[in-house]
Amino acid sequence: MDKSSQTRIGLLGGTFNPVHTGHLIIAQNAIEVFDLSSVLFIPCADPPHKKKRSLATACHRMNMLKAAIEHDLRLEASDIEITRGNTSYTIDTLTHLRKTYKLEQFFFIIGSDTLKELYMWKNIYKLLQMCEFATFERPGHDLCSLTPEDLHLDPPWPERLLKNTASVCRVDISSSSIRHRIAEGMSIRYLVPTEVEIYIAEHNLYGR
Repeated sequence: MDKSSQTRIGLLGGTFNPVHTGHLIIAQNAIEVFDLSSVLFIPCADPPHKKKRSLATACHRMNMLKAAIEHDLRLEASDIEITRGNTSYTIDTLTHLRKTYKLEQFFFIIGSDTLKELYMWKNIYKLLQMCEFATFERPGHDLCSLTPEDLHLDPPWPERLLKNTASVCRVDISSSSIRHRIAEGMSIRYLVPTEVEIYIAEHNLYGR
């Protein structure tokens, strides 16, 4: 099938612990820059590269995500990795999605910091053939300074990956800083959607 006739879906994975305004802006930018029809948020069950300390339950993270995107029809949430459980590897998720979404073209959304680490991902060369990677510049990780050699991948992948990049509106918000502010009794207004702020307060998440 001609790729131009396929539905283009963005995939945004992460812990979303909690989901914040920066995540939503990234999704919107991806839709506009890469001409996507929608973005699928995929919270992980057990992230392979992160510590579990301060990780809210999968149920809480999924509920916050659903509340954050409820009023934007372009955004969806999938519990595919949570339902599968165990360690979350992107290759397993893409394999499953390929069976469910047979006519779609996937764009896996990452930051410029992650781009330099792709060579360490499980089955990366198979993964590169299963989806496109859409990379956005993150503060402190300038795209213009990256060279193909920095990606540590065989040709032609470094050149292809570096062509699929964008530097747009950057918001320096992190879930860890939000958790820290909550633990210190500081406001998180404007850092997360109002619905997420209310949910965190109602369920007493991330407190000391």
